[in-house]
Amino acid sequence: MEWMTTEPSRTEIERSTGAVMLEFGASWCSICHAARPHIDQALRDHPGVEHVRIEDGKGKPLGRSFGIKLWPTLVFLRDGKEVHRVVRPRGAEELEQAFERCFAGFLSRSAETGH
Repeated sequence: MEWMTTEPSRTEIERSTGAVMLEFGASWCSICHAARPHIDQALRDHPGVEHVRIEDGKGKPLGRSFGIKLWPTLVFLRDGKEVHRVVRPRGAEELEQAFERCFAGFLSRSAETGH
């Protein structure tokens, strides 16, 4: 997945349904590149989570509205509401714990209700 350079609005994000992970970073960020395999694996392990990868930077309104200061920052949402965030993930275990904390049970309920 490429970095999204035309970002959605905060309103669009807040109207999202289901499990969503926003990934804020930059294509040139070495820390983002180092975290990439762990993020990709976590997403493969949790296919019900929508992934939105946003190219962040100075003057980008969505990142500022979430108070993003370091990359990568992963913001976990349930039905448009932030439930958790991970700043500069250090490994697969940290991400697996975050996904489980945020979405375990929620994804199965969403599948049952059609969200």
